[in-house]
Amino acid sequence: MRPEIGVTPEHLSEVAHTLTNILADEFLLYAKTLNAHWNVEGSDFHSKHLFFEKQYDELFEMIDQIAERIRTLGHYAIASLGDFLKLTHFTEGKEDKNDAISFIKQLLADHESIIIHLRSHINRYAIELKDLGTSDFITGLMETHEKMAWMLRAHLK
Repeated sequence: MRPEIGVTPEHLSEVAHTLTNILADEFLLYAKTLNAHWNVEGSDFHSKHLFFEKQYDELFEMIDQIAERIRTLGHYAIASLGDFLKLTHFTEGKEDKNDAISFIKQLLADHESIIIHLRSHINRYAIELKDLGTSDFITGLMETHEKMAWMLRAHLK
């Protein structure tokens, strides 16, 4: 049954489509953060292992919320690795070294890329697509990424 929430079906479809691309980016960032958690090496292993675990837990919550937002709008969320890889803006990436700084730099660049991408959609959702709920929702996602990026950036000082 189609949601009757004051947003046209065409706009709901466009919002769900762009959220699907965001979901793909978030899932790839989640996988890259898992990689850092599992494979980090060095004298700071334990602290960075726990740090990356906290970050991937936050990302998992965000992924779940995005998928549920897509479902709230009456569309289905993708859930296959192939679909995520087709739709993401990111590359899987492969570090030559498994040290914390290399992982942090790569993850920070991805968080900042997502922040810019989310910021570019806030007004579009609210004004053009008349979906203030999704505009507010992605503002919250952006703020969470800003905090996560700050945490990563603090390790580089």
